[in-house]
Amino acid sequence: MNFPQSPRLIKGALVGVDIANPMASVVVFQYNPATMTRRLEARSAGDDADPGETTRLSGPPKETITLSVEIDAADQLEKADSLTVSMGLYPTLSALEMMLYPKTAMVVANSVLALAGSIEILPVEGPLVLFSWGANRVLPVRLTSFSITEEAYDTALNPIQAKVELSLQVLSYQDFSMLHPGFGLFMAHQVMKEVMGSLNVAISA
Repeated sequence: MNFPQSPRLIKGALVGVDIANPMASVVVFQYNPATMTRRLEARSAGDDADPGETTRLSGPPKETITLSVEIDAADQLEKADSLTVSMGLYPTLSALEMMLYPKTAMVVANSVLALAGSIEILPVEGPLVLFSWGANRVLPVRLTSFSITEEAYDTALNPIQAKVELSLQVLSYQDFSMLHPGFGLFMAHQVMKEVMGSLNVAISA
């Protein structure tokens, strides 16, 4: 039961944006992780830079994010949700995994082109993955790797409890063309950081 004065909880999420199937890979975190590790590595001119150039930056820092997400089907099973009762967490885990898979239709199309003797076949483009962590942090990311530990099963061996360790690489404007939506998303993120930094100066003063 939710109390009227309770604050509205915003949940983190990973969203795979695919024009052909927009809702295919939407994973809302059932429970927000208690911790998240962010590692930033400067893109500097380096030790071999010319004199006077060592403080120059070639772009935004390389940022990686790691976090653990817990998924539990207990609430849905208690409500006798038909999909969860029959499949457990397979749909949720599959939506997450599909962010690393090329679309079947494109794989088949490329196979046909190869059989037809096409000289150049481009690698299949995956979905644009967005990491949403509150209104002030919506980032284009590359899901570099993740591990799934399935911790409990139902009688049909469907997973009903799992822990997922996620490793994300933040994609900046250097990774996109100017016309790509990811370019604008990261620029908005950086502008927000600049505003937040200015607010910190005002608070400190």
